[in-house]
Amino acid sequence: MADISIRREHRLSLQQSKDAAQQIAEKMAGEFDMTTQWNGDVLSFRRSGVAGTLALRENEAQIDITLDFLFKAFAATLEEKIARNMDKFFGAPA
Repeated sequence: MADISIRREHRLSLQQSKDAAQQIAEKMAGEFDMTTQWNGDVLSFRRSGVAGTLALRENEAQIDITLDFLFKAFAATLEEKIARNMDKFFGAPA
């Protein structure tokens, strides 16, 4: 079960949502030294202590993140920052 799970509805085309997700991936890779990889419409990301996926569907983006023991203490802060980024790239929730 994911420690952080955030879903956002959006009005972007699948390609637009994929472009937004790629921007997020590039930001995460640079800021947090994460590796990212696309598998269809799912972006997987990983770094020491953190692993997750960003799944894109028509009108919806879902991010699920699993944290190791050391990162669990920061889960609330991380979730807040991730939610802000999801709002920025996919639009604030209705």
